Amino acid sequence: PMISTVQEVRKSISHLNEAKDELREKGIRFDENIQVGVMIEVPSAALMAGVIAPEVKFLSIGTNDLTQYMLAVDRGNTLVSYMYHELEPAVLHTIKFVVENGHRKKVWVGVCGEMASNPLAVPALIGIGIDELSVVPSMLPEIKKIIRSLKYEDCQKLAHTILSFATR
Repeated sequence: PMISTVQEVRKSISHLNEAKDELREKGIRFDENIQVGVMIEVPSAALMAGVIAPEVKFLSIGTNDLTQYMLAVDRGNTLVSYMYHELEPAVLHTIKFVVENGHRKKVWVGVCGEMASNPLAVPALIGIGIDELSVVPSMLPEIKKIIRSLKYEDCQKLAHTILSFATR
């Protein structure tokens, strides 16, 4: 969480490899093929997605924090929280940028956070090319029903249209 540079990714992987070595030395079994990914939650990580992606197996966009930091809006502050909106064009363009850069490096990209469970956002996320949605359990049946009713080509057209807007 809160990775902001490729150096942090490399350092984290180094620590993970040290821990694996220690477990091997102690004869403790573990998943040798554990997949390591990065949460994209801050703008610097989003902008560097193409550099971060080759270091990991997946990228997961944390939409709650990414939205807050992209828009410089503290969602817990009642004076400005009305400006927090995950469907702002800047947020959607950033998600698209991360997806394109992740896919270019053959890394799958998921979305977690409230946006993944938002029935209005799901078609756009699919159209942008998201590979996985991490949905709160209570919304899973509704989101599955929505996804099953969609055509990918229609989602792509919707995403293209939404990304052409200057405002939400």
